[in-house]
Amino acid sequence: MRHAARTRHLFRDVEGRRLHYRESGVPSSTAVVLLHGFPSSSYSFRDVLPRLGEHVYAVAPDIPGFGFSDAPPLDAYDYTFEHLSHVIEALVGDLGVERYVLYVTDFGTPVGYGMAMRRPERVLGLVVQNGNTHESGLNEGWDAARRYWAEPTAENRAALPEWLNFSGTRDQYLGGLRPELQDLHPIESWHLDWERLSRPGNLDVQFQLFYDYRNHVARFPEIAAYHQDHQPPCLVLWGRHDPYFDIAEVLAYHEDMTTLEAHLYDAGHFLLETHAADVAAVLGTFVGDALDRVGR
Repeated sequence: MRHAARTRHLFRDVEGRRLHYRESGVPSSTAVVLLHGFPSSSYSFRDVLPRLGEHVYAVAPDIPGFGFSDAPPLDAYDYTFEHLSHVIEALVGDLGVERYVLYVTDFGTPVGYGMAMRRPERVLGLVVQNGNTHESGLNEGWDAARRYWAEPTAENRAALPEWLNFSGTRDQYLGGLRPELQDLHPIESWHLDWERLSRPGNLDVQFQLFYDYRNHVARFPEIAAYHQDHQPPCLVLWGRHDPYFDIAEVLAYHEDMTTLEAHLYDAGHFLLETHAADVAAVLGTFVGDALDRVGR
């Protein structure tokens, strides 16, 4: 492997906060930007980054509140996906990146779409992995969340499933999977996530982001207009046993996009934990095609 393709683990100050990010490849104004979901970090992309770095500049930040980025207390920071999208956009700009293929998953989806819808001309391609932008992707498991978003009472909060604990963190990886598929997951992943999530005050941060997700759902019509108007080349990658985002989401993308490639895997919500090599191969081809269209 070329030296430049090896993953580098770096920090940079953005808006007075220290952000951790991983990068591979030769720094360039054109890149792949990979945005992780809850409850993880850029660690999710550890097996994909070196493969990408052999051909393109790739950047995977830890969103504030996650991984090794700062997690300021709730009363000292604007924990909304809109603000976080500006923070990540500032980091990307500070790295000299002007155009990118955008990879989003889970909570990274509202962050990435905030960037894409503000500056659609920068998006060379869109990769969606187990991330939701359609009502059809939100199954009945979201009913309690919807009730709380509509009326954030103590009673409705008490009716929410318990997920902000170690067991809930582990279930993000293993939920919906047969035992033989669960056995493929490296145990350290959810241990690392929980160690970072359980920093003092950070569970309040995570609940605030969950509550702000209602604003992402409210923007679904705007996102549909973005899809229809801009039609970025789109690659959808899906772990079909995901208990949180329904597989109907894949069909919804198919109905939206004129240029769509979709791959379903015998996997769960955290697809890259078990299928990183498969995804890296498909992703490498998609990114190469996207860059060829603009002359690299």
